[in-house]
Amino acid sequence: MTMQTPLSRDTDPATSGPATAATRVHRRVGSLHRTEGMYYLFLIPALVLFTAFVVAPACVGIFYSFTDYLGFGAWHFLGIENYRALVSDPSIVGSYGFTLGFAVVTVIVTQVIALALAIALAKRIRFAAGLRSIFVIPMVISGIIVAYVFNFLFSNTVPALATSVGFGPLEQSILGDPNLAWLAIVIVSAWQTVPGALLIYTAGLTSIPEELYEASSLDGATGWKQLRAITLPLLGGFIVINTVLGVKGYLGAYDVIVGLTNGGPGSATSSVAMTIFGGFTGGDYAYQMANATVFFVITVLISVLQLAATRGRNLRLA
Repeated sequence: MTMQTPLSRDTDPATSGPATAATRVHRRVGSLHRTEGMYYLFLIPALVLFTAFVVAPACVGIFYSFTDYLGFGAWHFLGIENYRALVSDPSIVGSYGFTLGFAVVTVIVTQVIALALAIALAKRIRFAAGLRSIFVIPMVISGIIVAYVFNFLFSNTVPALATSVGFGPLEQSILGDPNLAWLAIVIVSAWQTVPGALLIYTAGLTSIPEELYEASSLDGATGWKQLRAITLPLLGGFIVINTVLGVKGYLGAYDVIVGLTNGGPGSATSSVAMTIFGGFTGGDYAYQMANATVFFVITVLISVLQLAATRGRNLRLA
């Protein structure tokens, strides 16, 4: 009586002989295709939700930007009239000027402070771990709460201290000065976003081999030369990440500005986001949808230009 041995994994069932290399590759490819199909299946719910709650409303809003829709009732098609009106609207132009200027200044301030703190905490100093924990606390506090706390400080505490020491420029709240109110927004925004940039720079510094600094020290390189020749070049990718994230976040600034100045004095600190939201509740739905569409395009262009300007540099560093 003969016994039949089961086919092994490396046996071709068609020939009952050893499977060829091509057969094994074919099986693996088929299994990979089935696995990829499962990935796509799991993506369907997320795609449906994203389309229903993001893509579809955005398309509807863009359509209404070409009408005189008030947010309710009937509407009529206007073409590009809303977009033409944006160019000659002083409040719209002013909000773009403030938002872009605020974003640029705050990104620079945030990156400089975060990088300096990351380098300082990377040194072998006492309580470095505890200091890192303290510095990230602003990340977990709501922006509107932070804004209201600093509003009280700028409106009461700082003027009182300035009066007690006789420092005239700060005896009045800077929040009421059209020329200085933006500084308060920069300070509060940087205070809240420095921890996030600090964590990214800390991760970047830990990826730099310590041997590079030791070798440069033997060659006589000082701390400043090490910063220019080693630290900054090897942190190039992390600087790009922080800059792109910072610009994206500051362009959409809203809660901090509402809590500090509510766009004032007058409209000196009114951001684009505040102008858009204010128009939605004030009966300018279609007009502000045109504003939102333009702002979206500008934001995308800025992000693309940032990535294009730094892509070659990142490749050379890699």
